[in-house]
Amino acid sequence: MASSSDSTEAVSGSDRSSLFGPENPYVLNPANVRTPPRGWRPSLRFLGPGMVTSAAVVGSGELITATTLGAQVGFILLWLVIVSTFVKVAVQIEIARWSISTGRPAIDGYDQVPPRIFGRGWISYLSVLMFLQVITSQAGVISAAGLALSILMPIDGDPTSMVSIGFWAAVMVIVAIVIHIANRYDIVERFSTALVGLVTVSAIALVFALQATPFAWSGADMAGGMQFQIAAGAMGVALAMFGLTGVGAGEVTAYSYWCVEKGYASWTGPNDGSDEWAERARGWVSVMKKDAWVSWVMYTLATAAFYVLGAAVLNPQGLVPSGTDVLTTISRIFSDTVGAWAGTLFLVFAAVTLFKTILANMPATSRQITNAAAVLGLLDWYDPVARDRWIRTLLIALPVTWMALGVIVSSPLALVIIGGILNALYLLAVGIAALYLRFRVTDRRIVDGPVSTGYLVISAAAIVAVGLISLISG
Repeated sequence: MASSSDSTEAVSGSDRSSLFGPENPYVLNPANVRTPPRGWRPSLRFLGPGMVTSAAVVGSGELITATTLGAQVGFILLWLVIVSTFVKVAVQIEIARWSISTGRPAIDGYDQVPPRIFGRGWISYLSVLMFLQVITSQAGVISAAGLALSILMPIDGDPTSMVSIGFWAAVMVIVAIVIHIANRYDIVERFSTALVGLVTVSAIALVFALQATPFAWSGADMAGGMQFQIAAGAMGVALAMFGLTGVGAGEVTAYSYWCVEKGYASWTGPNDGSDEWAERARGWVSVMKKDAWVSWVMYTLATAAFYVLGAAVLNPQGLVPSGTDVLTTISRIFSDTVGAWAGTLFLVFAAVTLFKTILANMPATSRQITNAAAVLGLLDWYDPVARDRWIRTLLIALPVTWMALGVIVSSPLALVIIGGILNALYLLAVGIAALYLRFRVTDRRIVDGPVSTGYLVISAAAIVAVGLISLISG
Protein backbone atom coordinates (compact mmCIF):
# COMPACT_ATOMS: atom_id res chain seq x y z
CA MET A 1 0.00 0.00 0.00
CA ALA A 2 1.39 3.38 -0.97
CA SER A 3 1.89 5.91 1.77
CA SER A 4 0.34 9.34 1.67
CA SER A 5 3.63 10.96 0.71
CA ASP A 6 4.21 8.41 -2.04
CA SER A 7 0.72 9.11 -3.40
CA THR A 8 1.42 12.82 -3.47
CA GLU A 9 4.52 12.31 -5.56
CA ALA A 10 3.02 9.69 -7.85
CA VAL A 11 -0.10 11.56 -8.97
CA SER A 12 -0.17 15.09 -10.29
CA GLY A 13 -2.52 17.69 -8.83
CA SER A 14 -4.89 17.64 -11.81
CA ASP A 15 -4.91 13.84 -11.99
CA ARG A 16 -5.68 13.56 -8.28
CA SER A 17 -8.55 16.00 -8.68
CA SER A 18 -10.03 13.87 -11.43
CA LEU A 19 -9.56 10.68 -9.41
CA PHE A 20 -10.88 11.85 -6.05
CA GLY A 21 -13.21 14.69 -6.97
CA PRO A 22 -13.13 18.47 -6.52
CA GLU A 23 -14.42 18.31 -2.93
CA ASN A 24 -11.27 16.63 -1.61
CA PRO A 25 -9.55 19.47 0.33
CA TYR A 26 -6.21 17.66 0.35
CA VAL A 27 -6.03 17.75 -3.46
CA LEU A 28 -4.67 21.02 -4.85
CA ASN A 29 -6.64 21.77 -7.99
CA PRO A 30 -5.62 24.91 -9.93
CA ALA A 31 -9.32 25.53 -10.62
CA ASN A 32 -9.86 26.29 -6.91
CA VAL A 33 -7.29 29.10 -6.71
CA ARG A 34 -8.58 32.29 -5.05
CA THR A 35 -6.97 35.68 -4.50
CA PRO A 36 -6.36 36.19 -0.76
CA PRO A 37 -7.89 39.17 1.08
CA ARG A 38 -5.67 42.02 2.25
CA GLY A 39 -5.94 43.53 5.70
CA TRP A 40 -7.86 42.59 8.82
CA ARG A 41 -11.43 43.47 7.89
CA PRO A 42 -11.56 41.55 4.57
CA SER A 43 -9.81 38.61 6.25
CA LEU A 44 -12.34 38.20 9.07
CA ARG A 45 -14.79 36.10 7.08
CA PHE A 46 -12.01 33.66 6.21
CA LEU A 47 -11.06 32.98 9.82
CA GLY A 48 -12.20 29.83 11.59
CA PRO A 49 -9.55 27.12 12.10
CA GLY A 50 -8.31 28.93 15.19
CA MET A 51 -11.74 28.72 16.81
CA VAL A 52 -11.71 24.96 16.33
CA THR A 53 -8.28 24.89 17.96
CA SER A 54 -9.49 27.13 20.78
CA ALA A 55 -12.39 24.77 21.43
CA ALA A 56 -9.87 22.02 22.13
CA VAL A 57 -7.61 24.33 24.14
CA VAL A 58 -10.21 25.99 26.39
CA GLY A 59 -11.16 22.94 28.40
CA SER A 60 -9.27 20.63 30.71
CA GLY A 61 -6.09 22.70 30.69
CA GLU A 62 -7.95 25.79 31.83
CA LEU A 63 -10.85 24.55 33.92
CA ILE A 64 -8.88 21.86 35.76
CA THR A 65 -5.13 22.34 35.47
CA ALA A 66 -4.91 26.16 35.45
CA THR A 67 -7.41 26.51 38.28
CA THR A 68 -5.63 23.80 40.29
CA LEU A 69 -2.27 25.48 39.82
CA GLY A 70 -3.71 28.79 40.96
CA ALA A 71 -5.19 27.07 44.01
CA GLN A 72 -1.87 25.40 44.79
CA VAL A 73 0.55 28.33 44.46
CA GLY A 74 -1.55 31.49 44.30
CA PHE A 75 -0.78 34.28 41.83
CA ILE A 76 2.96 33.55 41.62
CA LEU A 77 2.72 31.57 38.33
CA LEU A 78 0.30 33.83 36.49
CA TRP A 79 3.16 34.69 34.14
CA LEU A 80 3.32 31.04 33.06
CA VAL A 81 -0.20 31.34 31.67
CA ILE A 82 0.95 34.04 29.24
CA VAL A 83 4.27 32.40 28.40
CA SER A 84 2.89 28.88 27.94
CA THR A 85 0.31 30.10 25.43
CA PHE A 86 2.41 32.73 23.62
CA VAL A 87 5.55 30.66 23.16
CA LYS A 88 3.83 27.92 21.14
CA VAL A 89 2.13 30.09 18.53
CA ALA A 90 5.26 30.39 16.36
CA VAL A 91 5.48 26.60 16.04
CA GLN A 92 1.76 26.40 15.28
CA ILE A 93 2.11 29.00 12.52
CA GLU A 94 5.17 27.35 11.00
CA ILE A 95 3.56 23.92 10.74
CA ALA A 96 0.43 25.48 9.24
CA ARG A 97 2.54 27.49 6.75
CA TRP A 98 4.03 24.27 5.39
CA SER A 99 0.57 22.66 5.16
CA ILE A 100 -0.91 25.61 3.29
CA SER A 101 1.95 25.56 0.78
CA THR A 102 1.68 21.81 0.15
CA GLY A 103 -1.88 20.76 0.99
CA ARG A 104 -0.46 18.10 3.28
CA PRO A 105 -1.21 17.76 7.01
CA ALA A 106 1.32 18.00 9.82
CA ILE A 107 2.04 14.30 10.32
CA ASP A 108 3.17 14.08 6.68
CA GLY A 109 5.64 16.85 7.50
CA TYR A 110 6.82 15.15 10.68
CA ASP A 111 7.58 12.07 8.60
CA GLN A 112 10.18 14.04 6.65
CA VAL A 113 12.30 14.82 9.71
CA PRO A 114 15.46 12.68 9.91
CA PRO A 115 16.74 10.30 11.07
CA ARG A 116 14.57 7.76 9.28
CA ILE A 117 13.89 4.36 10.82
CA PHE A 118 12.71 1.54 8.53
CA GLY A 119 11.91 4.11 5.86
CA ARG A 120 9.90 6.44 8.09
CA GLY A 121 10.77 9.54 10.07
CA TRP A 122 11.30 8.91 13.77
CA ILE A 123 8.44 11.23 14.75
CA SER A 124 6.02 8.99 12.86
CA TYR A 125 6.66 6.29 15.45
CA LEU A 126 6.62 8.75 18.31
CA SER A 127 3.10 9.74 17.28
CA VAL A 128 1.82 6.91 19.45
CA LEU A 129 2.85 9.05 22.44
CA MET A 130 0.50 11.79 21.28
CA PHE A 131 -2.36 9.33 20.94
CA LEU A 132 -1.63 8.01 24.43
CA GLN A 133 -1.75 11.51 25.92
CA VAL A 134 -5.03 12.23 24.14
CA ILE A 135 -6.53 9.05 25.55
CA THR A 136 -5.48 9.90 29.11
CA SER A 137 -6.30 13.60 29.04
CA GLN A 138 -9.65 13.19 27.27
CA ALA A 139 -10.59 10.34 29.61
CA GLY A 140 -10.04 12.80 32.44
CA VAL A 141 -12.10 15.45 30.65
CA ILE A 142 -15.07 13.21 29.96
CA SER A 143 -15.10 11.79 33.49
CA ALA A 144 -14.95 15.34 34.90
CA ALA A 145 -17.84 16.40 32.67
CA GLY A 146 -19.77 13.30 33.71
CA LEU A 147 -19.05 14.10 37.34
CA ALA A 148 -20.37 17.66 36.92
CA LEU A 149 -23.67 16.38 35.52
CA SER A 150 -23.79 13.60 38.09
CA ILE A 151 -23.49 16.09 40.96
CA LEU A 152 -26.38 18.02 39.46
CA MET A 153 -28.53 14.95 38.74
CA PRO A 154 -27.19 11.77 40.40
CA ILE A 155 -28.62 8.56 38.97
CA ASP A 156 -28.37 6.28 42.02
CA GLY A 157 -28.09 8.79 44.86
CA ASP A 158 -24.28 8.87 44.90
CA PRO A 159 -22.93 11.47 42.45
CA THR A 160 -19.42 9.98 42.59
CA SER A 161 -20.49 6.42 41.82
CA MET A 162 -19.29 4.71 38.67
CA VAL A 163 -22.90 4.10 37.62
CA SER A 164 -23.93 7.76 37.82
CA ILE A 165 -20.78 9.19 36.24
CA GLY A 166 -20.83 6.45 33.61
CA PHE A 167 -24.44 7.19 32.68
CA TRP A 168 -23.81 10.88 32.04
CA ALA A 169 -20.53 10.18 30.25
CA ALA A 170 -22.41 7.77 27.97
CA VAL A 171 -25.05 10.42 27.24
CA MET A 172 -22.35 12.89 26.20
CA VAL A 173 -20.61 10.29 24.04
CA ILE A 174 -23.83 9.55 22.18
CA VAL A 175 -24.56 13.24 21.62
CA ALA A 176 -21.00 13.88 20.42
CA ILE A 177 -21.11 10.97 17.98
CA VAL A 178 -24.43 12.18 16.55
CA ILE A 179 -22.98 15.68 16.03
CA HIS A 180 -19.79 14.50 14.35
CA ILE A 181 -20.76 11.44 12.37
CA ALA A 182 -21.30 13.60 9.27
CA ASN A 183 -17.53 14.35 9.44
CA ARG A 184 -17.82 17.90 8.07
CA TYR A 185 -15.47 20.77 8.84
CA ASP A 186 -18.18 23.44 8.75
CA ILE A 187 -20.12 21.69 11.53
CA VAL A 188 -17.00 21.55 13.69
CA GLU A 189 -16.26 25.24 13.10
CA ARG A 190 -19.78 26.46 13.90
CA PHE A 191 -20.04 24.53 17.17
CA SER A 192 -16.51 25.51 18.17
CA THR A 193 -16.94 29.25 17.54
CA ALA A 194 -20.17 29.46 19.51
CA LEU A 195 -18.92 27.49 22.50
CA VAL A 196 -15.50 29.19 22.67
CA GLY A 197 -17.15 32.60 22.72
CA LEU A 198 -19.59 31.54 25.44
CA VAL A 199 -16.93 29.98 27.68
CA THR A 200 -14.40 32.81 27.31
CA VAL A 201 -16.87 35.61 27.99
CA SER A 202 -18.32 33.73 30.97
CA ALA A 203 -14.90 33.05 32.52
CA ILE A 204 -13.84 36.70 32.23
CA ALA A 205 -17.15 37.85 33.70
CA LEU A 206 -16.65 35.56 36.69
CA VAL A 207 -13.20 37.02 37.37
CA PHE A 208 -14.55 40.56 37.52
CA ALA A 209 -17.52 39.38 39.59
CA LEU A 210 -15.04 38.45 42.31
CA GLN A 211 -14.48 42.15 42.98
CA ALA A 212 -17.84 42.31 44.75
CA THR A 213 -16.90 39.44 47.10
CA PRO A 214 -14.47 38.89 50.00
CA PHE A 215 -12.11 37.24 47.47
CA ALA A 216 -11.49 40.35 45.37
CA TRP A 217 -8.09 40.47 43.68
CA SER A 218 -5.89 43.55 43.46
CA GLY A 219 -3.41 45.07 41.06
CA ALA A 220 -0.63 44.02 43.45
CA ASP A 221 -1.79 40.39 43.14
CA MET A 222 -1.55 40.60 39.35
CA ALA A 223 1.85 42.32 39.45
CA GLY A 224 3.17 39.68 41.85
CA GLY A 225 2.10 36.99 39.42
CA MET A 226 4.18 38.47 36.61
CA GLN A 227 7.62 38.24 38.27
CA PHE A 228 8.72 35.02 36.53
CA GLN A 229 9.07 32.88 39.65
CA ILE A 230 8.26 29.18 40.20
CA ALA A 231 6.96 28.03 43.57
CA ALA A 232 8.65 25.11 45.31
CA GLY A 233 6.87 21.83 44.68
CA ALA A 234 4.82 23.15 41.77
CA MET A 235 6.99 21.83 38.91
CA GLY A 236 4.79 18.81 38.10
CA VAL A 237 1.58 20.80 37.77
CA ALA A 238 3.45 23.60 35.98
CA LEU A 239 4.74 21.14 33.37
CA ALA A 240 1.25 19.78 32.89
CA MET A 241 -0.08 23.30 32.48
CA PHE A 242 2.59 24.08 29.88
CA GLY A 243 1.57 20.95 28.01
CA LEU A 244 -2.17 21.50 28.23
CA THR A 245 -2.64 25.29 28.18
CA GLY A 246 -2.32 27.06 24.90
CA VAL A 247 -1.80 24.90 21.86
CA GLY A 248 -0.33 21.53 22.79
CA ALA A 249 1.19 18.96 20.46
CA GLY A 250 -2.24 17.71 19.45
CA GLU A 251 -3.64 21.17 18.76
CA VAL A 252 -0.56 22.29 16.78
CA THR A 253 -0.89 19.16 14.67
CA ALA A 254 -4.67 19.41 14.30
CA TYR A 255 -4.47 23.05 13.25
CA SER A 256 -2.82 22.01 9.99
CA TYR A 257 -5.84 19.83 9.13
CA TRP A 258 -8.29 22.62 9.87
CA CYS A 259 -6.29 25.08 7.74
CA VAL A 260 -6.39 22.69 4.79
CA GLU A 261 -10.06 21.83 5.26
CA LYS A 262 -11.00 25.50 5.61
CA GLY A 263 -9.58 25.96 2.11
CA TYR A 264 -6.33 27.91 2.62
CA ALA A 265 -4.27 25.30 0.73
CA SER A 266 -6.82 24.84 -2.07
CA TRP A 267 -7.11 28.58 -2.55
CA THR A 268 -3.31 28.83 -2.70
CA GLY A 269 -3.14 26.06 -5.30
CA PRO A 270 -0.31 23.70 -6.27
CA ASN A 271 3.18 25.15 -6.24
CA ASP A 272 4.04 25.67 -9.90
CA GLY A 273 7.14 27.70 -9.10
CA SER A 274 5.59 30.96 -10.30
CA ASP A 275 5.73 34.34 -8.59
CA GLU A 276 1.92 34.36 -8.66
CA TRP A 277 1.81 31.20 -6.53
CA ALA A 278 4.28 32.67 -4.03
CA GLU A 279 2.20 35.83 -3.72
CA ARG A 280 -1.01 33.84 -3.15
CA ALA A 281 0.71 31.59 -0.62
CA ARG A 282 2.01 34.57 1.33
CA GLY A 283 -1.48 36.08 1.30
CA TRP A 284 -3.22 32.97 2.64
CA VAL A 285 -0.45 32.43 5.19
CA SER A 286 -1.09 36.00 6.33
CA VAL A 287 -4.78 35.17 6.81
CA MET A 288 -3.80 32.06 8.75
CA LYS A 289 -1.57 34.09 11.06
CA LYS A 290 -4.43 36.48 11.82
CA ASP A 291 -6.59 33.46 12.58
CA ALA A 292 -3.94 31.98 14.90
CA TRP A 293 -3.48 35.23 16.85
CA VAL A 294 -7.21 35.84 17.28
CA SER A 295 -7.56 32.36 18.75
CA TRP A 296 -4.51 33.01 20.97
CA VAL A 297 -6.24 36.03 22.48
CA MET A 298 -9.37 33.96 23.18
CA TYR A 299 -7.75 30.99 24.88
CA THR A 300 -5.18 33.09 26.76
CA LEU A 301 -7.92 35.22 28.29
CA ALA A 302 -9.83 32.09 29.31
CA THR A 303 -6.72 30.45 30.75
CA ALA A 304 -5.78 33.52 32.77
CA ALA A 305 -9.36 33.82 34.01
CA PHE A 306 -9.46 30.27 35.35
CA TYR A 307 -6.04 30.64 36.95
CA VAL A 308 -7.08 33.85 38.73
CA LEU A 309 -10.23 32.18 40.02
CA GLY A 310 -8.15 29.44 41.63
CA ALA A 311 -5.54 31.84 43.00
CA ALA A 312 -7.99 34.39 44.38
CA VAL A 313 -10.57 32.09 45.98
CA LEU A 314 -9.23 28.60 46.53
CA ASN A 315 -5.61 29.37 47.49
CA PRO A 316 -6.42 31.63 50.48
CA GLN A 317 -8.69 28.88 51.85
CA GLY A 318 -6.14 26.11 51.34
CA LEU A 319 -8.46 24.30 48.93
CA VAL A 320 -6.62 22.28 46.28
CA PRO A 321 -8.73 20.14 43.90
CA SER A 322 -7.91 16.42 43.90
CA GLY A 323 -9.43 13.09 42.87
CA THR A 324 -13.19 12.97 42.37
CA ASP A 325 -13.52 16.17 44.45
CA VAL A 326 -11.95 18.28 41.71
CA LEU A 327 -15.14 19.92 40.45
CA THR A 328 -16.84 20.26 43.83
CA THR A 329 -13.73 21.98 45.14
CA ILE A 330 -13.54 24.33 42.18
CA SER A 331 -17.25 25.07 42.54
CA ARG A 332 -16.44 26.56 45.95
CA ILE A 333 -15.23 29.57 43.96
CA PHE A 334 -18.85 30.36 43.29
CA SER A 335 -20.80 28.89 46.19
CA ASP A 336 -18.48 30.64 48.69
CA THR A 337 -18.74 34.04 47.03
CA VAL A 338 -22.24 34.28 45.60
CA GLY A 339 -24.33 31.43 46.99
CA ALA A 340 -25.25 27.78 46.51
CA TRP A 341 -27.13 28.56 43.30
CA ALA A 342 -23.92 29.90 41.75
CA GLY A 343 -22.15 26.63 42.53
CA THR A 344 -24.88 24.81 40.64
CA LEU A 345 -24.55 27.20 37.72
CA PHE A 346 -20.81 26.58 37.71
CA LEU A 347 -21.33 22.83 37.37
CA VAL A 348 -23.47 23.42 34.30
CA PHE A 349 -20.80 25.76 32.95
CA ALA A 350 -18.10 23.16 33.72
CA ALA A 351 -19.99 20.41 31.92
CA VAL A 352 -20.40 22.60 28.81
CA THR A 353 -16.74 23.66 28.88
CA LEU A 354 -15.45 20.11 29.19
CA PHE A 355 -17.92 18.68 26.69
CA LYS A 356 -16.75 21.30 24.19
CA THR A 357 -13.23 19.92 24.50
CA ILE A 358 -14.50 16.44 23.69
CA LEU A 359 -16.35 17.78 20.65
CA ALA A 360 -13.19 19.45 19.35
CA ASN A 361 -10.81 16.58 20.02
CA MET A 362 -12.91 13.82 18.46
CA PRO A 363 -12.53 14.98 14.82
CA ALA A 364 -8.98 16.25 15.40
CA THR A 365 -7.64 13.03 16.89
CA SER A 366 -9.52 10.90 14.36
CA ARG A 367 -7.79 12.72 11.54
CA GLN A 368 -4.36 12.48 13.15
CA ILE A 369 -4.60 8.74 13.79
CA THR A 370 -5.85 8.16 10.26
CA ASN A 371 -3.03 10.28 8.82
CA ALA A 372 -0.44 8.43 10.92
CA ALA A 373 -1.84 5.12 9.67
CA ALA A 374 -1.53 6.41 6.10
CA VAL A 375 2.09 7.44 6.67
CA LEU A 376 2.78 3.89 7.90
CA GLY A 377 1.17 2.50 4.72
CA LEU A 378 -2.15 1.24 6.10
CA LEU A 379 -4.28 3.36 3.75
CA ASP A 380 -4.00 6.04 1.07
CA TRP A 381 -4.69 9.41 2.70
CA TYR A 382 -5.64 10.90 -0.67
CA ASP A 383 -8.44 8.36 -1.19
CA PRO A 384 -11.39 10.22 0.39
CA VAL A 385 -13.48 7.05 0.72
CA ALA A 386 -10.82 5.16 2.69
CA ARG A 387 -9.91 8.26 4.69
CA ASP A 388 -13.55 8.96 5.58
CA ARG A 389 -14.13 5.33 6.60
CA TRP A 390 -11.21 5.42 9.03
CA ILE A 391 -12.21 8.79 10.48
CA ARG A 392 -15.86 7.81 10.98
CA THR A 393 -14.84 4.60 12.73
CA LEU A 394 -12.54 6.51 15.07
CA LEU A 395 -15.23 9.12 15.75
CA ILE A 396 -17.12 6.30 17.45
CA ALA A 397 -14.25 4.30 18.95
CA LEU A 398 -12.34 7.19 20.53
CA PRO A 399 -15.06 8.70 22.77
CA VAL A 400 -16.17 5.24 23.86
CA THR A 401 -12.56 4.48 24.88
CA TRP A 402 -12.23 7.81 26.70
CA MET A 403 -15.47 7.16 28.55
CA ALA A 404 -14.46 3.66 29.65
CA LEU A 405 -11.04 4.73 30.93
CA GLY A 406 -12.35 7.87 32.61
CA VAL A 407 -15.11 6.07 34.48
CA ILE A 408 -12.87 3.21 35.60
CA VAL A 409 -9.99 5.40 36.83
CA SER A 410 -12.32 8.01 38.41
CA SER A 411 -9.56 10.58 38.93
CA PRO A 412 -10.01 13.37 36.36
CA LEU A 413 -7.18 15.58 37.60
CA ALA A 414 -4.61 12.74 37.62
CA LEU A 415 -5.55 11.71 34.08
CA VAL A 416 -5.37 15.30 32.82
CA ILE A 417 -1.96 15.90 34.45
CA ILE A 418 -0.55 12.65 32.99
CA GLY A 419 -1.88 13.69 29.59
CA GLY A 420 -0.33 17.13 29.99
CA ILE A 421 3.14 15.76 30.75
CA LEU A 422 2.94 13.37 27.77
CA ASN A 423 1.80 16.30 25.65
CA ALA A 424 4.85 18.31 26.71
CA LEU A 425 7.05 15.38 25.67
CA TYR A 426 5.49 15.16 22.21
CA LEU A 427 5.81 18.92 21.87
CA LEU A 428 9.57 18.32 21.93
CA ALA A 429 9.29 16.42 18.65
CA VAL A 430 6.87 18.96 17.17
CA GLY A 431 9.28 21.82 17.98
CA ILE A 432 12.10 20.01 16.19
CA ALA A 433 9.83 19.31 13.21
CA ALA A 434 8.84 22.99 12.92
CA LEU A 435 12.51 24.02 12.72
CA TYR A 436 13.32 21.32 10.16
CA LEU A 437 10.39 22.25 7.91
CA ARG A 438 11.21 25.96 8.18
CA PHE A 439 14.91 25.68 7.29
CA ARG A 440 14.98 22.62 5.02
CA VAL A 441 11.60 22.08 3.34
CA THR A 442 9.27 25.11 3.13
CA ASP A 443 9.54 27.23 -0.02
CA ARG A 444 11.94 30.06 0.83
CA ARG A 445 9.75 32.61 -0.92
CA ILE A 446 6.97 32.34 1.67
CA VAL A 447 8.93 32.25 4.94
CA ASP A 448 9.07 35.25 7.27
CA GLY A 449 11.96 37.57 8.06
CA PRO A 450 14.62 37.43 10.80
CA VAL A 451 12.38 38.66 13.64
CA SER A 452 9.77 35.95 13.08
CA THR A 453 12.50 33.39 12.52
CA GLY A 454 14.08 34.34 15.84
CA TYR A 455 10.69 34.01 17.54
CA LEU A 456 10.28 30.54 16.02
CA VAL A 457 13.73 29.44 17.22
CA ILE A 458 13.02 30.70 20.75
CA SER A 459 9.57 29.09 20.69
CA ALA A 460 10.91 25.73 19.53
CA ALA A 461 13.81 25.86 22.00
CA ALA A 462 11.44 26.52 24.92
CA ILE A 463 9.19 23.68 23.85
CA VAL A 464 12.12 21.28 23.52
CA ALA A 465 13.47 22.35 26.92
CA VAL A 466 10.16 21.68 28.66
CA GLY A 467 9.93 18.31 26.91
CA LEU A 468 13.39 17.38 28.19
CA ILE A 469 12.53 18.53 31.73
CA SER A 470 9.38 16.40 31.59
CA LEU A 471 11.45 13.42 30.46
CA ILE A 472 14.05 13.86 33.21
CA SER A 473 11.61 14.62 36.03
CA GLY A 474 9.15 11.94 34.92
